[in-house]
Amino acid sequence: MKSFFKAALFVCAITASNTVFAWGTTGHRVVAEIAERNLSKKAKKEIKKIIGNQKLAYWANWPDFIKSNKEFAFADSWHYVNIPGDLAYNQFLTELNNSSEDNMYKRALILIEELKKDDLPLEKQQQYLYFLIHILGDAHQPMHVGRADDLGGNKVTVEWFGSRSNIHTVWDSKLVDFEKYSYTEYADVLNILSKKEVKKVQEGTLENWIFDAYTLSNNIYAEVKTNDELRYEYHYLNKQNVEQQLLKGGLRLSKVLNQIYK
Repeated sequence: MKSFFKAALFVCAITASNTVFAWGTTGHRVVAEIAERNLSKKAKKEIKKIIGNQKLAYWANWPDFIKSNKEFAFADSWHYVNIPGDLAYNQFLTELNNSSEDNMYKRALILIEELKKDDLPLEKQQQYLYFLIHILGDAHQPMHVGRADDLGGNKVTVEWFGSRSNIHTVWDSKLVDFEKYSYTEYADVLNILSKKEVKKVQEGTLENWIFDAYTLSNNIYAEVKTNDELRYEYHYLNKQNVEQQLLKGGLRLSKVLNQIYK
C-alpha cells in the first residue's frame, strides 16, 4: 500500500509540474521515438548495452523529473540557452560561443564527447545519454533559445483558450497536446520522410540547428504580445512549425547518436 501511495504521489508531482517541462512529456517522447526509429544497427546494439530493452522515450523526460532532486541542481541551466533577440547568424554564433559553460549548447557538446569514451562507467553512460536525449529535444523547442529578461517567454503571459498561461508553456506542451496524439502516434505521422529527405534535415551542426530554433523564437516574440488570447487560429498557424521542430529534433538526435555509437 505504501508503495502505491508513493507511486501515486510521484505521478501527481510529474503532472503538477508538467507545464515547466520543455516540449512536455509527450513532445520529448516524440523526439526520442523518432530518433530510435532512425538509429543505425550498430547504434541500437550499443545503446541496448547501456539501457537494455527499454525505449529511449522512457528516459526522455528523466532530466526534467530529477529537477526536484537537489543532487542534480547543477543541471538546471542545461535545458536552455539565452540569446538576445534578432541577431544575424554571425552575431548569434558569437553570443553562443561566449555563453556560459553550463547551458544547453555547451553541455550538449560536452556530453557528446564524454559518451564517446570507452572507459566511462555504466551509470555515467546512462545519465549522460538521458541528458543528451533530452537536451537535443530542448534545442528544438524555440522558447528554449529565448531571452533572459523574460525567462524564455515564461514572463510573457497569455490566455490559452481562456486559461491563464504563458508563451513558453504554450510551446512546451499546449500546442503539442492539442493534437491528442500519443507519442507513438505522433511519431507515426511525422516519421515519413524518404532517406534523401532525412539526410537533408540532418545536415549542418548543432550551432545551425539551434539557430533554426532561435529564428523561430524571434518570430514568436514578434507575433505574440502580453495578454494575447490564443485559440484555434494560433494553433492552426503554428501546427506545422511545432511538428517540424519535433521531427527535426528526432532526426538530428538520431544523427548524433549514430555518430557516437558508430
